Formats: sequence, C-alpha cells, structure tokens
Amino acid sequence: MDFDLVVLTAVALVWLTAGIVADGLPQLDSPRALRRRTTWLLAMTMTGLGAMAVLGLAALIAAGPTVADRAPLVLVLSAVPATAVALLTVRRLRRLRAGAGAFAAAPDAPVPPVLRAGAAHPMIALPLQVAGLVTLPALAASTSVVPLNAPALTGFALTAGLAVVSFIGVRHALRHSRLAEGSVAVRPAVPSSSSARTTRVLHV
Repeated sequence: MDFDLVVLTAVALVWLTAGIVADGLPQLDSPRALRRRTTWLLAMTMTGLGAMAVLGLAALIAAGPTVADRAPLVLVLSAVPATAVALLTVRRLRRLRAGAGAFAAAPDAPVPPVLRAGAAHPMIALPLQVAGLVTLPALAASTSVVPLNAPALTGFALTAGLAVVSFIGVRHALRHSRLAEGSVAVRPAVPSSSSARTTRVLHV
C-alpha cells in the first residue's frame, strides 16, 4: 500500500471519528466529561490537519503518482472543510475546553446550558463531518474501487454531497438554536461567577 494512501486512510478515519465525537458533545452530562472529550477532539483535529499537510507535501515532492494525481478535485474540495476546521473549529474547541475548566470546582455537576449550547455550535461538528465525508471519495478513487473520472458520476456525487452537507448543517443549526434559547431562559438561575466566566469564554 502506498504511503500517501495509508495517510489518506488515516485522515478519513480521524475525521470520521472526530465528527462522531463532536456530534455527541452536547449530550455529555458533566463539565469533567466535556473537558476530557474536548481534549480528545482537539488531539484528533490536530492529527487530521497534520496528516492533510503530509498529503500536500507528498504531492509536491513525490516522484511517482500520488493521491493528488488520482483524485485531484476531491482533494482540493477536502481542503475547504479542513481550512474551516483549522480556522473555526480549533478555536471553538479551545474556548469550549476553557469554559468546561471554569467549573473545575464542581466537575460532576450538570453541564450548564450555556456550555451545552456552545458544544452544539455548527462550526464545531459540521466542518469535521464534512471533511470526513469529502475524504471518502478520494479514498475510493485511490484504491480504484470507484472511478471518479466519469462526468455523470462526478456530477451525481457532488449533488448528493451537497444535499447531505445541507441536511447536516440544518440539523446542527436547529439543535444549536434550541439549546441557545434554553440557555437564555435559564441563565438567571446559574451562579453568577461561573456563568459570567463561561459566557466570556464562549462568546465570539
């Protein structure tokens, strides 16, 4: 198996796993669990970004054909959600981890609504899940399982991909909106010091 194919397989597994972990963040039941899971997610995110950089470097210096030669369009498209992960998701994960750390005195208390709403923000899970989905066609093309050089097949794949991404985005937006409304409704009942600190950390 080619080195770049091994890296691409690792990238796909990391993005898909990270997307699943990120999707479950709002369901966690304590700040301790949220902080621990966010730490794992940050590690996976940085691993995925590093592996994407390795793929790009391999495409530049490799003498033989690489994944970038076999599936150039898909790899270019996968760079878009990876960029969103680097610019948006990493920052929000760091703020979410800091917000969970603000409740170190009560790590097993219920997750405050403002933290739960922050964990459900679309820009945490959506870029990771899109990056995972976009990497799969590149992996299929690299292993010659599915040829992606047919215009009809490429058009169908793009259309189906846009539909799936739209569905995922709407789902995340609705969940975040519902949880954000709930956090506003109960905010006066949250202890002022922890609430104010967490709100400052999660505020964009």
